[in-house]
Amino acid sequence: MTMLLERQAQLEQLDGLLAAATRGCGHVAALSGEAGAGKSALVEAFVGVASDGVRIFRSACEDLAIPDPLGPLYDLAREAQWAMPQAIDARQGQRLPLFSDALEVFEARTQPTLLIIEDLHWADDATLDFVRFLGRRIANTHILLVLTARTDRSEGQMRVRRALGEIPVGNIVRIDVPLLSEAAVLSLAIAAGRDGDAIYRATAGNAFFVTELLCADNEMTPPASVRDAVVARAERLSAGARSMLDAVSVFPRRADAWALQGLCGVAAAGQLAECVSNGLLDDLGDGYAFRHEIARRAIEMMLTTSSRRMFNQRALSALLENSGVATARLVHHAVEAHNLEAVREFAPIAAREASRVGAHRDAAGYYEVALRQADTLPEEERAGLYEHYAFECHLIARIDEAVKAQQQARVLRQALGNTLKEGDSLRCLSRFAYLLGDRRDADMFGAQAVTLLETVPASAELAMAYSNLSQLAMLAERLDETLSLGARAIELAERLNRPEVVCHALNNVGAAEQWLDLDSSRLHLARSLEIALEQNFQEHAARAFTNCACGEMNQLGYSQAQSFLDRGIDYCVENDLATWRDYMRGVRAQLLLRQGCWDEAAAEALDVIANDGATALVRYPALVALSRLRVRRGDPSAEPLLQEMKQFLERGAELQRLLPYASVVAERAWLGEADEDEALRLIALAESLSPTRAVFAELAVWRRLLAPGIDPGDTSGMAAPYRLLLAGDWRGAATAWAELDAPYERALALAQGDEAAQRMALEILEALGARPVAGHVRDIMRQNGVIRIARGPRRTTRANSAGLTQRQMEVLQLIERGLSNKRIAEHLAISPKTVDHHVSAVLGKLDAVSRGEATAAARDSGLI
Repeated sequence: MTMLLERQAQLEQLDGLLAAATRGCGHVAALSGEAGAGKSALVEAFVGVASDGVRIFRSACEDLAIPDPLGPLYDLAREAQWAMPQAIDARQGQRLPLFSDALEVFEARTQPTLLIIEDLHWADDATLDFVRFLGRRIANTHILLVLTARTDRSEGQMRVRRALGEIPVGNIVRIDVPLLSEAAVLSLAIAAGRDGDAIYRATAGNAFFVTELLCADNEMTPPASVRDAVVARAERLSAGARSMLDAVSVFPRRADAWALQGLCGVAAAGQLAECVSNGLLDDLGDGYAFRHEIARRAIEMMLTTSSRRMFNQRALSALLENSGVATARLVHHAVEAHNLEAVREFAPIAAREASRVGAHRDAAGYYEVALRQADTLPEEERAGLYEHYAFECHLIARIDEAVKAQQQARVLRQALGNTLKEGDSLRCLSRFAYLLGDRRDADMFGAQAVTLLETVPASAELAMAYSNLSQLAMLAERLDETLSLGARAIELAERLNRPEVVCHALNNVGAAEQWLDLDSSRLHLARSLEIALEQNFQEHAARAFTNCACGEMNQLGYSQAQSFLDRGIDYCVENDLATWRDYMRGVRAQLLLRQGCWDEAAAEALDVIANDGATALVRYPALVALSRLRVRRGDPSAEPLLQEMKQFLERGAELQRLLPYASVVAERAWLGEADEDEALRLIALAESLSPTRAVFAELAVWRRLLAPGIDPGDTSGMAAPYRLLLAGDWRGAATAWAELDAPYERALALAQGDEAAQRMALEILEALGARPVAGHVRDIMRQNGVIRIARGPRRTTRANSAGLTQRQMEVLQLIERGLSNKRIAEHLAISPKTVDHHVSAVLGKLDAVSRGEATAAARDSGLI
């Protein structure tokens, strides 16, 4: 009963959620606490009091070296008597249809279903995707999904946090399982006749630790640690039972009874019973498990290296006798047994199985394990492993590792004289180089791939190499080259019946045509997206969503862009395409900025930038949004963002990257914060690279503001607001921006008008928090002889009407105390990047350019 002390509130919460599920209002309940806090005991108690009419299906993740893809879903399926392997085959490994099937199985409609997945911090990516999938659809079901996870700062917990963060807020309830209070520990110790103060000092209230120390030999002084307590109890076992305990310790989570019998023989039953009676193991009926993972690890860590290898080899041999064992478990024991032959045999199989269900991180892990033992394999087989490993790494944004693996594959293919595969390796290297932001290497490898592949009979590899060059040309705005290479790729791919290449090439052609023939562009992009969705070409679908959205953004079709972004981001979340998801989120941040939703734009962009795994290419759209916002708010932390954008351009001044960078530099120069000559140089460079005048529209306006005497040149083809402004029609431009719901751009147009328009511009800029821009407009008005210009809201008024959120007030108070962003993050238990966002928001809302000025404004207004 130790575990159930001080848990009544959590049980009542769970009871309420189960009652809601009975009414058809499902939820996810996420129980979190440190290892040993009592999460499993709470689940056990909850299951024990659940009504008879509830269907209960239980599962857990295992602490395997590499997780078993969809392992918990297999467990749930077995309990629900659903033949999941056959379902996977029927769905050809496609996750969304498979998850939809699972939802149909678990949703009874006539009675509630309780699904339990414990230890989610050990979950594979595919299982986390299932949790996300179910969490986004659970609201109108009779399902309660209960999850348990640790609160440590491990990589697994971080992935859990991200997955749960993508479930709608109304669908998930987070339940903290705290440590026991000192009073609770003392009461338990008194009942057991033990030193409660000593036990509390040793355990800090960890429920499992408390239980273990209370169960130690009945001495007034408890063991120094839980490990000592577990080991001391194990030492009291007979030699045979202790050997059995050691054998069970190499099985993460649980050891099946049949496996133990195969491992230890018929004598196992009595030895296992002794372990159970001594409180070291739990008898599960069809298997045995340690009462907690902490205890299992304590025993396992006591094994010598040779003993651990021996027990794992025995476990592997026993598991091989059963054809239904997951390959992931075989690999785990093969690695622990140092059985290299078994690793070479099973790791690639496990990798293919993981990749098939979309667990790409785990697939990469298995290929990595296989490659460590691949020296004795034939060169052909090794080359294939490197290629598969490179592909999986690129899907999870480990591009540096993908490049190294692909280079190894290329060397092996070259040594084998396999020109076709070597050429395809070069094409992959081209793609990976681009993802790293290295335009020069991308062009070089792409051209080499085509040159090599043209020396052998026409192939799908050559068609894809043409399409890759077409994509690179499109990204550089070389429109004729894009269309020519794209047509060549499509013709060859259709002849060879390779729809994935057709899909890829249509995407390139459609994206380029936006500047030439908008109707044709939309038609080709729609066809590319249609093929990708029909054929489950997930990365092609994500790219199509992205290019459709960016094309509409370029044409100022904001509502259409919003639709593509929302659909595309949802698609990427469902299919675990983190790279494309984050890229589109950066584009969405730019759209939010245009729409005047500046705080939302900052939050979206910062969330992308805070992901350390995101490549330079993925970060770029978010950098554009956040740097523009910070420049407009006068936030000095815009500078490092601009430096990162500039570094991206150093390896190839691609026009689509140059345009926004030049625009931000020009805006800073207009505000007097950057060198005007450098801004004009960048604008001239962009103009020289622009294939049509339409591409150059925004920069033409900034050049007009910086150098009014320069002829804007041909404005035909430019979007209406830019064309009108360059023609001197600021009223028409302001009206056009107003119709597009773009307040900042409208204010800039009004700022070029008469006195009444400029006063209206000031109101808009003040409402947005664009203090430096408003100040610049006031300077222009003064130079034009305007008098009685509003100075902007006083500090007191600003602070009272700033609309600071509760969290921003907390941050403001800590700023006043002189804490750095890092210290604020530690104090509030949030990430430094999130603090960075809050600080920027506080400065913007208080119309302050520094932390000191923000503090002064807060003091003046009585906020502090």
